[in-house]
Amino acid sequence: MRILVINAGSSSVKFSVFDTGPDAHPFKAAFERFTPQGCTLVTRHGGEAAPVERTTAPHTTAEDALKALPALLARLGVSAPDAVGHRVAHGGSAFTRATVVSKDVMDALVSCIPLAPLHNPLNILGIEVAAAAWPSLPQVAVFDTAFHSTMPHRAHTYAVPKEWRDLGLRRYGFHGTSHRYVALRVAQELKTPVEDLRLISCHMGNGASVCAIERGLSRDTSMGLTALEGLVMGTRSGDVDPGLYGFLQHELGLSVADIEDALYTKSGLLGLAGAADMRDIEARAAQGDTDAQLAIQVYAYRVRKYIGAYAAAMGGVDVIAFTGGIGENSASMRKRICDQFEFLGLYFDEERNAAVALKGYEAPAIHAENSRVKVLVTQTREQWMIAQEVRTLLGVAAPAPVSWQSRFGLAVRHLMGVEAHKPRHIPVAISARHMHPTQETVEKLFGAGYRLTKKHDLSQPGQWAAQETVDLIGPKGVLDQVRLLGPCRGKNQIEISKTDTFVLGVDAPIRASGKTEGTPSIRVRGPKGEVLTDGLILAERHIHMSTADAKELGVVDGGYVDVKVGTDGRRVVFGHVRVRVSPDYKTEMHVDTDEGNAAHLSPLDQAELTYNPTEGVAELTHSHAFDLPAPKGATPWN
Repeated sequence: MRILVINAGSSSVKFSVFDTGPDAHPFKAAFERFTPQGCTLVTRHGGEAAPVERTTAPHTTAEDALKALPALLARLGVSAPDAVGHRVAHGGSAFTRATVVSKDVMDALVSCIPLAPLHNPLNILGIEVAAAAWPSLPQVAVFDTAFHSTMPHRAHTYAVPKEWRDLGLRRYGFHGTSHRYVALRVAQELKTPVEDLRLISCHMGNGASVCAIERGLSRDTSMGLTALEGLVMGTRSGDVDPGLYGFLQHELGLSVADIEDALYTKSGLLGLAGAADMRDIEARAAQGDTDAQLAIQVYAYRVRKYIGAYAAAMGGVDVIAFTGGIGENSASMRKRICDQFEFLGLYFDEERNAAVALKGYEAPAIHAENSRVKVLVTQTREQWMIAQEVRTLLGVAAPAPVSWQSRFGLAVRHLMGVEAHKPRHIPVAISARHMHPTQETVEKLFGAGYRLTKKHDLSQPGQWAAQETVDLIGPKGVLDQVRLLGPCRGKNQIEISKTDTFVLGVDAPIRASGKTEGTPSIRVRGPKGEVLTDGLILAERHIHMSTADAKELGVVDGGYVDVKVGTDGRRVVFGHVRVRVSPDYKTEMHVDTDEGNAAHLSPLDQAELTYNPTEGVAELTHSHAFDLPAPKGATPWN
């Protein structure tokens, strides 16, 4: 499958052609450095090892460059694609995954323009240009905001009036495609499952953001409702006091439009130092320019502050990763940011840092050997990630032509023959609060030598409910008669609902079973004693699936699917449901009491598997979704 990827950013227009295969990349190009006299066109034919060619082009704006793109591809002898993937900055709350473009989708993208005024108009123009040039091909939108749809409510909610929030006023985040790739690439480099890492990804370019990625999922990010919040950027201010709108209106007579334009296009590094390119600012700072020196200090301080905040939010950090033009190329900025993090267990290696010279997609380490926190640098691969999402969504074989203008919505997947499997109904069970204890804990609670007594078998083979119950004691309240489950495990795990956390007065993270590292402690009381233990979690919604059923449905262990559950007019779609596959499992979905109540579930209800992850509709946060190719030794360019 031949996929054209168009990535129209705030300062460049990048486009690439990928062929089906783990690393096929026959053509890559970009329009960059727009000036009133024209721009630079950078091209590379024949894959990552091919030489880079730089020429001038007459286009003075990104809009003009996008309009010229089809003719340029034809002139360069690049054959027509089978599908076109588009980076779209803002998808609002409606789009949480890659989506085939329809008229309804286009209308929704237009409605998001106020949320991304520098980006969405260009992204929409790219779709319109490609649709006009190749009207029979599917156009696929891949959203910067989609990766951040897993942020918890406490992270994405603004403390503003409810009627504002009802309009969609919340934090969305951006650079999701980059942060997703960085998480997978770092996990690959460290030979560690992404689900076992607490990662802070620093995407530092003309646009910049930091993302807290906990066990493969975005949990917080510095950009918010728009791409204006967060870090200092090339021309964007990042965090400011919203009270400045009233102040500037009163003092300078500026309108909201005037202030917004200045915050987007005249602030950031440009506002501090009169230049938007960090390379120019660092050169001027070395010559004694105090404005440039201040700009560097403000930039580094803001990144460092977010890293510290996200380490606290995740209860620690295992890896910090730098990417983007500044993150990849400025050794001095990386050092400024990483200084003073010894209290986190980060020890920096200045020689390794100075030696970084990325030639491809390697991910060199710049931490010292004794550092608990790892620090890596890697080139991001947003276009490659977009191509993978398009390839996975549409299937490897080219789909039947469907006009993008038609109102087909999700039905396009059927028209294209993408859904090879019919929806599958599986049993769904509500899992009440319970505890999986260790034998040591059982004896502390019930007496030396005590063994749990089986009450009845559970649905999963070998699992059973015990006669015994315990009390959970929190700083605010007590949950009594919490059932113990057997057989005993190697470490304690206590599963409760979100509502239960407010009864106890504690905050428990959402975790997959067995992932109890860094979880809060709770006091457990039995008839013979008490135990203070960690392991308190909200169980990630999941499906136990037999190996045979997984093979039939085309799902993999650790992958994610969406399901429909509920009856009596209270149908609910649960997204991001983890599939756990084993020959010992009986296929069944488990939700907690809050989720069961939300869907009005009864014991006889079933869950409907609505999306097949082998077709890419499932989230791609899990490393099983696709494999990253081994990094090549090619010379990168941005």
